[in-house]
Amino acid sequence: MELVVAVIAFAGAILAAITTGVLVGRIREESSGWLVAWAITTVAVCLGLGAIAIGTLLGFGPLTFRVFQIGGALLAPLWLAAGLIQLLAESRSARLAGWLLVGGLSFVGVVIMTLDPVQSGFDKTLPIAADKWDIPPEWLLRGVHVLALVILFVALIVALIRMRSGDDYDADNMNATVVLAPIGMAAIGSQLFLVQGIFVAALLAAIPGGVWYAVNRPLAPYDDEEEPAPQQQGPPSGPMPVQPQQPVWQEQSLGRRVAGMPPPPQQQPMASPMSGPMSAPMGGPMGGPPMPTTGPQPAVPPAPRSGLGDLVAEYRAGEQQGGGFDYASRMQPPPPQQQPPQPPLPPDFGAPATGTFMAADAFNPQAPEYAMPVPPPTASTEFQMPNTGVLYPGQVQAAQSMAAAQVPAPTTATGSVRPSPNIYGMLTVFTLMDGAGEAFDQLAEDTVEQVLRNEPDTLLFVCHGVKSAPLQRLVYELYRDQTAFHDHQRQAHMERFATERQPLVLATNVIELTVNAAKVVPLPTTFRI
Repeated sequence: MELVVAVIAFAGAILAAITTGVLVGRIREESSGWLVAWAITTVAVCLGLGAIAIGTLLGFGPLTFRVFQIGGALLAPLWLAAGLIQLLAESRSARLAGWLLVGGLSFVGVVIMTLDPVQSGFDKTLPIAADKWDIPPEWLLRGVHVLALVILFVALIVALIRMRSGDDYDADNMNATVVLAPIGMAAIGSQLFLVQGIFVAALLAAIPGGVWYAVNRPLAPYDDEEEPAPQQQGPPSGPMPVQPQQPVWQEQSLGRRVAGMPPPPQQQPMASPMSGPMSAPMGGPMGGPPMPTTGPQPAVPPAPRSGLGDLVAEYRAGEQQGGGFDYASRMQPPPPQQQPPQPPLPPDFGAPATGTFMAADAFNPQAPEYAMPVPPPTASTEFQMPNTGVLYPGQVQAAQSMAAAQVPAPTTATGSVRPSPNIYGMLTVFTLMDGAGEAFDQLAEDTVEQVLRNEPDTLLFVCHGVKSAPLQRLVYELYRDQTAFHDHQRQAHMERFATERQPLVLATNVIELTVNAAKVVPLPTTFRI
């Protein structure tokens, strides 16, 4: 029986050494806490099984007993549980607490078990710890074993719960935990309940086997994480693809998702002379069967993106790539397309197409030979309204229309494009719930009207839609300074906007802005009759 135990222990020690080498190679590429903890586990198992192999062949002594107890009984289960803490913890404080707890227990346990005297009377059978240790190391081992059992059991429950509603990372973590937690609990139980040495050696040898499987199977790097990003040909012609983003508090805390893992490469859209909805690959003419070709096939352009996506994630993705992406080139308008020739328009007689002659004034200048006489200046311009009775949107537009009718437009603009450094800007991206677009647009329109009437220090407050993403809205805001922004937030209509938009919005992302250069003119508006 001792020979069988020695063979199992020796094979397990070799497996633990090989697994340690695999973990060290992985740590050089990806410095994750769970890899470091499990490397310590496999080293401890290698020492413990080596001591068992030597003891069962040549006879145990105080040295081999201490090495087996420190490596196989104390450090191996404790650091196996610590690796699961580092793998599954969602906050840095939890991971730090795991390091401190496990590191402190390991240091105290190694010191006690190294200095405490050991009872004599060894042979070639695996010694029972309770018969050789005094009270301090015996109860220290029992406490460590109970703590490791609790951690392994809780980690197993947490991994199973997260897998039900999680992503691929949660599924991989669950597969690794389902393998390692039962092996660790069985190894601890074999030492608590005084089973035969062959089972203790076999269960300890199963620990590096489980670690090797977890690291090389469910926790192996994804293929797309190892492939280099494709080279971009020419400037991008559309929005960058973005990865789903976690909230900021999760992004700074997630274990395997953030700590130690390289960011997934951003796929750049391929340059193509065509863009837009018609750039998707088609078959033959008018969507028919594909036409046969003999020459080399051109690269198929990617399908149109689904809109601007998460702008915050796109900005961060660009920062991770070194900030070399030219965002200004993406803001350039597309080159103008040549329009087909239009038939000549009929001659302009200075009157509407219906033939009705309208009164001529500053808002509706007509040709003098076909229009009614221009009324005296006090007849309509005093109240900033035309003779037809149609109300125009305010005195500013009226003054601009009069100036356009009387003063020729200047040929060049003067002044500086550098705005005040105190201007405060913000861009907010709203992702709406299905069917909430109309209600959100009405709420935004009412809010903009209140901003126009009551906030003189709000320089710009614009709500945009996204043509290629019907469920997205962008709100662009500029304020005279940060004090004006705080006053804007305290307005009653903004509190109503923040409250009533909640059931309509699925996600919200905010980007703070500064203004480096600007040219702003009043926007044309539609008339309400």
